[in-house]
Amino acid sequence: MTLDDLPPGTLPAEPVVPRVDRALPSLQKVTRAEELRLQLADEIVRGTLAPGSPLDETDIARRFNVSRTPVREALRQLVASGLVEARPHRGAVVAQPSIERLKSMFEAMAELEALCAGLAAERMSAAERHGLESIHEELRVLSYAGNPERFHEVNERFHNAIYAGSQNGYIAEITLATRVRVQPFRRAQFRNLGRLAKSQAEHDRVVVAIMRGDKQGAAAAMRAHIELVRGEYEIYAVSV
Repeated sequence: MTLDDLPPGTLPAEPVVPRVDRALPSLQKVTRAEELRLQLADEIVRGTLAPGSPLDETDIARRFNVSRTPVREALRQLVASGLVEARPHRGAVVAQPSIERLKSMFEAMAELEALCAGLAAERMSAAERHGLESIHEELRVLSYAGNPERFHEVNERFHNAIYAGSQNGYIAEITLATRVRVQPFRRAQFRNLGRLAKSQAEHDRVVVAIMRGDKQGAAAAMRAHIELVRGEYEIYAVSV
């Protein structure tokens, strides 16, 4: 069975999940903080900013031509994600999770996402399923376009839709909070050659299982997807 075999339907607005990993778009300073967070996170994951490197608010503000307010917020978010350490009387410095720590983070992420996918297979409404299909189709188009930044943005919506489909707000909240800590590493793997197409194929297995109402299949497909994400990040980390 493929997605083409599933009954067609109208495509409603996608379900809304409270976001804990995105800044509020209504506030310009927060939006800029989110942009700074992503830029600094990329530099940390790539190794441009090495572990132990100081992150001085004034220097960063001068570099990006912004005030210290969005810099302070970006650093606060990076501390929450574990990429930056706030040391008393020494300011912020770049941290780097150990291999064991990163493995544990991805392991937790895989189990939480698998739980959401399994519950979504059981509980998603018809409207939510059609919304998920719509996002999945958007990602299919983007996988051909080869735009990792845009793919990452829509990929977050894809996973959010599954969290919402679990119909368990507490589990969705925990899953989102965990994603904050691994997001930079998940984002980095999209730079690997051919990764967008592979990710799309992995998503396809998740979506088909959810549409079938196959709880175990959806959980297994999502768990395998996140485990492959970790493997792709490890490939990326070796290459930079």
